[in-house]
Amino acid sequence: MSEFETGHLIYLIILGSMVIFWFVTNHRGSLGKTLQQALAWGLIFVGVIAAYGMWGDIRSTVLVQATVDDRTGTISIPQSADGHYRLALDVNDTRIDFVIDTGASEIVLSKADAARAGLDPDNLPYYGRAYTANGEVRTAPVRLDEIRLGGLVDHNVPASVNGGDLDQSLLGMSYLQRFREITISGGKLMLVK
Repeated sequence: MSEFETGHLIYLIILGSMVIFWFVTNHRGSLGKTLQQALAWGLIFVGVIAAYGMWGDIRSTVLVQATVDDRTGTISIPQSADGHYRLALDVNDTRIDFVIDTGASEIVLSKADAARAGLDPDNLPYYGRAYTANGEVRTAPVRLDEIRLGGLVDHNVPASVNGGDLDQSLLGMSYLQRFREITISGGKLMLVK
């Protein structure tokens, strides 16, 4: 634990102690009711901590997710609340969330996602150019060892790392053209291998 974290923990303990002291001294006459309220607040506090700690698991069950039929090679991607189609792929054994972008010519990784996938975005040669709605950005060509979606696996896949501030990695046409059929209907995007 760093010095900052230790100091922060000590601060929280002192603050919590002061709140408990204030609560008990103000409710001396009805200590039973005070303990009951303190227990209720304690349970609420523990519940918030538990929800925060499990948010990754909760998010993956609450958010819309693609379904993959390995038998037929069909992927069904529901439209997200913001109108985009999103797909989580395992890139070099790391889960990366992509926005499907038919206007992007290739797979484009953000610097953060590139680093998570085992690339070193700070030492890549950004000699490529991409023209986006926000203007020109520099890109670095890379090869991804493996992209996996369920039982569908592609090896040695060309991609680019965006040299600008890209919040979300993009799944462009260089990956989508690997499918023989792309259909958007009824709030779902279907990819058929």
